[in-house]
Amino acid sequence: MAKAKTSYVCQNCGAESSKWIGRCPSCGEWNTYVEEVFSKPSSRSSSFPGGSTSKPEKLSNISVQQDLRIDTRNNEFNRVLGGGLVPGSVILIGGEPGIGKSTLVLQIALRLSRLKILYISGEESPQQIRLRAERLGEPSGNECTIFTETNLEKILDTAIQLKPDMIIIDSIQTIFTERIESSPGSVSQVKECAASWLRFAKETHTPVILIGHITKDGVIAGPKVLEHIVDTVLQFEGDTNYMYRILRAVKNRFGSTSEIGVYEMLGTGLKEIPNPSEILISQNPENLSGVAVASTMEGIRPLLIEVQALVSNAAYSSPQRSATGFDLRRLGMLLAVLEKKANFKLISKDVFLNIAGGLRVDDPAIDLAVISAILSSTVDVPVGNKTCFAGEISLSGEVRPVNRIEQRIMEAAKLGFEQMIISFYNKKNLNFAKSNLNLTFISKIQQLPKVLFG
Repeated sequence: MAKAKTSYVCQNCGAESSKWIGRCPSCGEWNTYVEEVFSKPSSRSSSFPGGSTSKPEKLSNISVQQDLRIDTRNNEFNRVLGGGLVPGSVILIGGEPGIGKSTLVLQIALRLSRLKILYISGEESPQQIRLRAERLGEPSGNECTIFTETNLEKILDTAIQLKPDMIIIDSIQTIFTERIESSPGSVSQVKECAASWLRFAKETHTPVILIGHITKDGVIAGPKVLEHIVDTVLQFEGDTNYMYRILRAVKNRFGSTSEIGVYEMLGTGLKEIPNPSEILISQNPENLSGVAVASTMEGIRPLLIEVQALVSNAAYSSPQRSATGFDLRRLGMLLAVLEKKANFKLISKDVFLNIAGGLRVDDPAIDLAVISAILSSTVDVPVGNKTCFAGEISLSGEVRPVNRIEQRIMEAAKLGFEQMIISFYNKKNLNFAKSNLNLTFISKIQQLPKVLFG
């Protein structure tokens, strides 16, 4: 017989208590403890076909089989995963509502027409999924089975009968198990359902893709243990006002977390962008003041992005500082360095900064481009659309070197840039034969105005 257990669980962090508590001692939130009843089966043996009871085994006696990864026929998705889906892995995809998570996984399911795929939807009807599949214009995918169900036990029974090659759950917050008496999406439900899918994936060697909701703070909803349970956590990012989306790996047991995938959201679905630099920089042939191109790294992929700045007289007694896609505190630091070391008086000026394309950039190598765009807007003289920058600015006004400088130079040369301004300290061990660019080296920020404007 099943044994029932009553416990109080914090719906914010997942902490448990034997009695109700007003304020959670773990996360500090008030009135988040909810009583939940757990009904656990007395037997812990595997219920999946092919599953075996584990036993202690010496490391030297464990046989290793190199499982071939599953090609998803989506190059950007394969890149982020490290080469494709690993059999038996559990992948969690999180992102804001409407960002394109369901579109991405449905495109993958429709392209893998030779595989038997079970698509579980707890949010849409079969007719809605069919309409979305027709809008995507992908192959019909006769082996893709749609099942609209939220009961975990019924879904597992169906999966055992169908024996699919891949399972997609949209979303994990809508699935519930009868063993826990709480509403779907609660901490206990999400944790128990995710653990069940992990056990199913490992014992049947079936890859499982879970879609997860996020909270208003931008983190995946549910307990933090959810991200520990799964093998890979992917974050789907982007501004809903722009067409571009970035898929990045936050955790990956079978690959690197340095890779990103770039997509463009169109009416027919997500389009892969193999060379994002071409769409992130302006194609306007005219030179405009306040615009500078930075060479940044997203993971191990070099990107060229456009930095836009506007400097004007303050309309109010307190000057405004605004940054979109860039850390506002770092902008304040760069303005202080610019005023102290380069003698540009910006204390009475409004400064607005924007990273084109709706991207959020944390690479300190774009500091030099930010400074150049601000200087260009201040004197109203264009920098030049064939010049790009890569350098970090220190508090002393020194232009510090950046990593992977050769990759940045090669990307700029490939896109037709003629000049690149970098740190003098990157000159060491730099192979000049690999680039046809005119490289300009500076060591202090005081040298930048003369290099830009003569």
